[in-house]
Amino acid sequence: MPVMDLDEVDAAILRELQNDGGLTNSELAERIGLSPSPCLRRVKLLTDVGILKKRVALVDAASIDLTVSVFVHVTLEKQIEENLSVVFSVAEGRAEVVECYLMTGESDYLLRVVVPDLAAFERFLMDHLTRIPGVSNIQSSFALHQVKYSTALPIDHLPVRGR
Repeated sequence: MPVMDLDEVDAAILRELQNDGGLTNSELAERIGLSPSPCLRRVKLLTDVGILKKRVALVDAASIDLTVSVFVHVTLEKQIEENLSVVFSVAEGRAEVVECYLMTGESDYLLRVVVPDLAAFERFLMDHLTRIPGVSNIQSSFALHQVKYSTALPIDHLPVRGR
């Protein structure tokens, strides 16, 4: 359940900012058909309640020589807090880990690791992942081609007032 009731204007703000987080308030206001002051108030409210977390620039990985994307399944000997927190700490502390999920199913964690080449991945694997106590299995799958990538969340399902 959303942290607040959203209306069509809020949904429009979310759509526009997910498409281009670098919009100025004036540009955003114009795109959604609102004057700048109310637009700014709404963005501030969406930020204050935690719906909008932050604005970022998306960098093309290949253009900065990060061409290898690896999905790493990590299985623990036991799912105890100590083991879980060590994996979490390694993931949090390594820039090449761009996503980390605690999972159900066959593996306990799924990491997405982005590196410039296989040698860099091997160093990450040997110097960091294999040294985590309590890890029983590590399986890696290399992405051959990115078919779709989006940071925009689907928001058409939101129960908005006035619909």
